[in-house]
Amino acid sequence: MTAAVVTFGCRLNAYESHAIAARAAADGVRDSVIFNTCAVTGEAVRQARQAIRKAAREQPDARLIVTGCAAQIDPAAFAALPGVDLVLGNADKSAPGALLRSGVQVGDIMAARPSAAQIPGGLTERARAYVEIQNGCDHRCTFCVIPFGRGNSRSTPADVVVERVGVLAARGYAEVVLTGVDLTSWGTDLPGAPNLGALVADVLARVPALPRLRLSSIDAAEIDDGLLAVLAGDQRLMPHLHLSLQSGDDLILKRMKRRHSRAQAMALIDQVRAVRPDTAFGADFIAGFPTETDAAFENTLAFVAEAGLAYLHVFPYSARPGTPAARMPRVEPGVVKDRAARLRAAGADALGRHLDRAVGRPARALVERPGLARAEDFTEIAFAGDVASGAVIAGRVGGHDGRRARFDDWRMAV
Repeated sequence: MTAAVVTFGCRLNAYESHAIAARAAADGVRDSVIFNTCAVTGEAVRQARQAIRKAAREQPDARLIVTGCAAQIDPAAFAALPGVDLVLGNADKSAPGALLRSGVQVGDIMAARPSAAQIPGGLTERARAYVEIQNGCDHRCTFCVIPFGRGNSRSTPADVVVERVGVLAARGYAEVVLTGVDLTSWGTDLPGAPNLGALVADVLARVPALPRLRLSSIDAAEIDDGLLAVLAGDQRLMPHLHLSLQSGDDLILKRMKRRHSRAQAMALIDQVRAVRPDTAFGADFIAGFPTETDAAFENTLAFVAEAGLAYLHVFPYSARPGTPAARMPRVEPGVVKDRAARLRAAGADALGRHLDRAVGRPARALVERPGLARAEDFTEIAFAGDVASGAVIAGRVGGHDGRRARFDDWRMAV
């Protein structure tokens, strides 16, 4: 049995699991199950613990290795689980020889340098590829434990990013996604403190063969003028921004220790639309944050419609031990559940409005799997036909079913 990697959580974890699997193969790690955990919610930690217990029962002869954010934050809890042979810190999870150790091998993540989980060429799927440009976070939002799992912000140098994107473009990938924990902090730790806009412009200028470049989630507080200029001037940067907003109420934003106000978030959306009108916006929201009143929640609901958002990721508040928010007065669990459901319903309505606007418009879409493609603004588009993943097709949106748009006729894009 070779090493199997079980991944929990975010796209960056998936990226790093790819690196872990490659390292395990290179080091000859066998008869092992490696759990790459997530700590963003209590549910994510519970799922990881459950999966580890199940593996211990069903694969008693396998080495169980636990890594990732949850393991970094609470290594003793995972080391105490039956069958666990190694708990490995985030900084070392793809380091040579690290997976062959035993015991608890968790160091100070705040001392980590920009070296963890770098994959030559990046993480590839059939349709698109991902390049990690940044890891960690310098901010301390009151609800979040991720900095304690990943450390402070560390940037991949621009030349390395360009090289990796170039490799992927040469392999024929039509779309590359730049990913990280806090993308807009890229460059703050590099000489001269370049910004994300400068990196994006550099990638597009130096990799002219790349058809599509996309950004993963970004912080609304830090979009720079250079990034706006690239959005306005280069159609290869996809018109889709997913914003880490978390709330639409100013008092809750302050208690979250976010670095933007409701008005600033709205102004940024307007600013982007002024230079790239076809941009679609997604957003993360937390429902039922401690002290959230009915009026504060209604402000968030109203923001979804007023901002013309298209996609929502909704998270019921989950108290994370050791965070300031965990000490704040809680919202009753039933109310949290109800607010999350109402926000998701608002998200479904927002998606419907977005799809209504798409009908009759031309679109170019990257085929993700048979019958399903993704437009430049991240709209899902259904189509009939047998086309390989990673190809780009073009057509006019003929309608939608409330969840995705539809091409009635399409052609291969040039």
